[in-house]
Amino acid sequence: MSADWKLFLPKSVTVLRQGYGPADFRADAIAGLTVAVVALPLAMALAIASGAAPEVGLVTAVVAGLLISALGGSRFQIGGPTGAFVVIVYGVIAQYGYDGLLMATLMAGGILVVAGLARVGTLIKYIPDPVTTGFTSGIAVIIMASQLKDILGLQAEAVPAELIPKLQALWAVRDSLSLPALGLSAACVAAILLLRRHAPRLPGFLIVTVLAASVVAVTHLPVETIGSRFGEMNARLPAPSLDFWRWDNAVALLPSALTIALLAGVESLLSAVVADQMTGRRHRSNVELVAQGVANIASSAVGGLPATGAIARTATNIRAGARSPVAGMLHAVFLLVFMLLLAPMMKLVPMAALAAILVVVALNMAEAHRFRLILRTSHGDRAVLLATFGLTVLVDLTIAIEVGMVMAAFVFMHRMAGLASMEGHSPIIEGDEDDLPPDRRARYRPNQGLPDDIGVLTFRGPLFFGSASVVKDALDRIGARKRIYILRLEEVPLLDPTGAFALGDLLKRLLDEGDEVLVVGAGHGVLRALLQTTSKPLLKRVRFVRSFEAARKRVLGGANGPDNETAGPPSGEPAAGQATKG
Repeated sequence: MSADWKLFLPKSVTVLRQGYGPADFRADAIAGLTVAVVALPLAMALAIASGAAPEVGLVTAVVAGLLISALGGSRFQIGGPTGAFVVIVYGVIAQYGYDGLLMATLMAGGILVVAGLARVGTLIKYIPDPVTTGFTSGIAVIIMASQLKDILGLQAEAVPAELIPKLQALWAVRDSLSLPALGLSAACVAAILLLRRHAPRLPGFLIVTVLAASVVAVTHLPVETIGSRFGEMNARLPAPSLDFWRWDNAVALLPSALTIALLAGVESLLSAVVADQMTGRRHRSNVELVAQGVANIASSAVGGLPATGAIARTATNIRAGARSPVAGMLHAVFLLVFMLLLAPMMKLVPMAALAAILVVVALNMAEAHRFRLILRTSHGDRAVLLATFGLTVLVDLTIAIEVGMVMAAFVFMHRMAGLASMEGHSPIIEGDEDDLPPDRRARYRPNQGLPDDIGVLTFRGPLFFGSASVVKDALDRIGARKRIYILRLEEVPLLDPTGAFALGDLLKRLLDEGDEVLVVGAGHGVLRALLQTTSKPLLKRVRFVRSFEAARKRVLGGANGPDNETAGPPSGEPAAGQATKG
């Protein structure tokens, strides 16, 4: 039990126990300040793209960012609003209002806490790349489409959340195109990309935001700003409140909450893995999920957005010299100071500049190189990628993830089933064939040096529900009836209940046809599955043998062999070669 609770200790506690001095604090303070400078304009831009006020993004980054670093399982994780949430947040606000979003965020936080305590964090990493790349690339397309209004300076009152209706609505107001807004957006994108290429250590987002605001203030460029759209910023942390909760909306919001929880879990653990790769450290995935859950509950209580670990900001934190989670906690403190002191000046920031920031964020999210690489792989992976991408862009993110995961599971099962084969006095089974194909003799494999009245069936690969047909078809392919059957299972790593039932049926049929059946090399897990699904009277008639050489000696010599080589069924906990004689 003591080992269990230690797995949920935050990394901040671990660091403090190991020793933390002034030099560490100095390095963390510099890293935290650097990340705060990067996060300041980004948090506002993400909030606006999500359909919320700019200060909401800052509140989220402060509250959730502090808790994710303080309670999480990674030394370097930086939390806050991210681009992955823009699509789902915008949709929830459009359908259920902002109170609905707060409810979904609170519910998602609870789901993450339960998932972490149930140790689901170790399973999330098994979400395949075609699914994650498909939905992140789809989100990137939707984010770029959502910024067309501000990039082009179009005058549209209400823009739909769905991509095709959105494009139609923007096309209908194309005559309101603002060349100053378009020019400013293009200049900001170019400046950010140039700074990233030639001066990557400089905070490009902040520099471009300040320059754009200065140009607009000095030249009175006719473009929309934060102040003209939202008015004065409310630069304070709201008191925690759950007044938004409505029980009658809980069921309807559950799918959105599950999607937010899944996105938060996936992105935070991906970010933690990237941090591990950059530093050589190891994160604890389940305590990270618990921290994400607590952070999202707290963010909803103060009116904030969903939050998760941010890969780009986490990488910036590491490059800036962070040594512990204190850097992430200080990043939140610096952001709070910026929010309180700079709020009057933030209203001068042009919307075109924030749109340019999100275009760059979307370009990074798109992962075009990875997308192209997956398109070069198998048909199954391509289908999963394109289906997830298409459904994300055209239908709904929740449906896209569900369909993508189901398709990926079928692709995986198909591959695993393809690994399973049976050979003996028969061909490798790959599909339905005639009972006596013309070229059958040419495709026979040698009977492994044994007489013709001995049948040898060799199974390879996992025998599970996807490959159970290999077992079911085995006897039909063995040919004439044999006196003794040998089942070689040395290369069967897994046997699920469906495969075990099929194998039990095969054993019964072999015993009905032959005098003796020997099972060779069955591992602990395979024997346990057989013991759980096959009747004991049937197993008592089967001889379990450790090695094929022992089986060969037995059938050729007719002797029982030593007790440690041949045995009957396991009487309790199964293990090859341990049993009473049958």
